[in-house]
Amino acid sequence: MSEPEKRIALLIDADNAPSSKIDDILVEVAAFGVANVRRAYGDWKNPRLKGWESVLHEFAIRPIQQFAYSKGKNASDMAMVVDAMDLLYARNLDGFAIVSSDADFTPLVMRILTDGLKVYGFGQQKTPLAFVNACSKFIYLEALGNAPAEAAEPAASAAPASSEPVSSEPASSEPTGSESAESPAAPITPRTANELRGDTRLLNLLRGAVDAVADEQGWALLSAVGNQIANRASFDSRNYGYRKLSDLIAATGLFEVKRAGKASAVRALPRKGARDET
Repeated sequence: MSEPEKRIALLIDADNAPSSKIDDILVEVAAFGVANVRRAYGDWKNPRLKGWESVLHEFAIRPIQQFAYSKGKNASDMAMVVDAMDLLYARNLDGFAIVSSDADFTPLVMRILTDGLKVYGFGQQKTPLAFVNACSKFIYLEALGNAPAEAAEPAASAAPASSEPVSSEPASSEPTGSESAESPAAPITPRTANELRGDTRLLNLLRGAVDAVADEQGWALLSAVGNQIANRASFDSRNYGYRKLSDLIAATGLFEVKRAGKASAVRALPRKGARDET
């Protein structure tokens, strides 16, 4: 007997999300479960949300009207949080999908996680890392529906490791008059080997996951590595410009990847300066 489909509440901060990506978002949500709750929040009298009108009907998304009571304040955020808590207390859901590039939803994500529900985040690359890392899984909208361009040739030497992950995060996630949520964004291009090697957080995540499930020869099934990563952090290889985890791992130049029957296996290469004991 098959397990029942997971029930997901899709909550959209229309003020901070482009309507052009909703089809791709629904495809991703369908991989986690069925979006039986679909709501989009905003002041629908605002011309900035004009692009959402046809999308709401086409994808059966319920618009939640929220007037801007104070200039410069986003009342839609508060309405979305209140609804999320009501849905959480009803206890008839298995997870939430939150579409926004606003870090103000970080406390909400953390609260939902304490009840054992998954939170899948979707936002633009400008989304602050606090919100990205809080989610069970976060996918940049620029990584959806676009085939990544070819990666540059790996450099011969690695860049010096940094203590912070590479991020294109701006100082503020709030849209300005010249930059709305509907502004087109360039697709994510694959990061080079130097950029990947310079991302200390990423390398620690990959190495730690491989080490945790490796056999005596150091080989780890790629599927097991993926599960380890999913349990440790919010992660999606497409956020780095690679469709598959195996492609991302290979692009670092720090791991060996091979086929193991119908599956793939990965092993960390000896670190520079370390003796190869194989």
